[in-house]
This record gives sequence, C-alpha cells and structure tokens, in this order.
Amino acid sequence: MAAQQDFTAMFKDMMGAFPVDMTAMEDAFKTSTSLSEKMSAVALEAAEKSTEISAKWTKATIGKASDVTKAKGDVADYGKAMTDFASFSAEAAAEHMAAFAEVAKKVQMETVELMLSAGKDFTEEATAAVKKATDDVTAATKKASSK
Repeated sequence: MAAQQDFTAMFKDMMGAFPVDMTAMEDAFKTSTSLSEKMSAVALEAAEKSTEISAKWTKATIGKASDVTKAKGDVADYGKAMTDFASFSAEAAAEHMAAFAEVAKKVQMETVELMLSAGKDFTEEATAAVKKATDDVTAATKKASSK
C-alpha cells in the first residue's frame, strides 16, 4: 500500500513561509479606538450643551410662569400677563431652538472632520499594510523558489 502524505508538515512549512505581521491590525485597532474616543467626546459635549440650553430655557419659563400665577388686582391684568407670557414663550423658543441648531451644526462639522481624518488614516494604514504584505510575499516566494 502507498504511504499517506503528511499534509500537516506541508501546511506548517507553507504557513511558516508566509509570516503574518499583526502590526497592521494593531494600527487599525488603535485608529478605530481613537476615532471612537473622539466621536464620543463630540457626542458628550453636544449632550452637555443641549442640557445647559434646556435648563436655561426651563428656568426662564418657570420664572415667567410665576408672573402669570400671581394674583392680579384687575381682570385685564390677567390677559396682559398671559399675552406677555405667550410673547416671551415665542421669543424664548426661537432663541433656544437657534442655540440647539448651533450645537447640531457644530456636531455635524466636527463629525465630518473626524470622518475625513479617519478615512485618511485608514487609507494610509491600508496602503502601508498592502505594501508590506506584498514585499513579504515576494520575499517568501523568492526564498521558496530558490530552494
């Protein structure tokens, strides 16, 4: 009977001839975690500013609402208090919505900048990894063919 060929040794030799360099994966992981950290910082800053805007708006509204709830000497004063409160509410809404829009605009600009920067980093890392892999495979092929 014919002896069976040892494929384990053959695959071991083949894999040894093509070493894997994990630095490209490590660099990609570091770039990815750095991007995540920066994106989280942008989101947290936006949440903080939005909370500040909401708190300011709420405090001002409660202050104006207290004027509406005070007892008045004349019936017409109640109508004037409601009109003043409605005017204040409209102005405050416009002002605070504009502030929210500024926060959203800033988040959008920072996100675009981060994504462009990350894309550039990933492209550079991928290019370097492919070049290194090509050089390694070429060297391993030359080594294997010279045997």
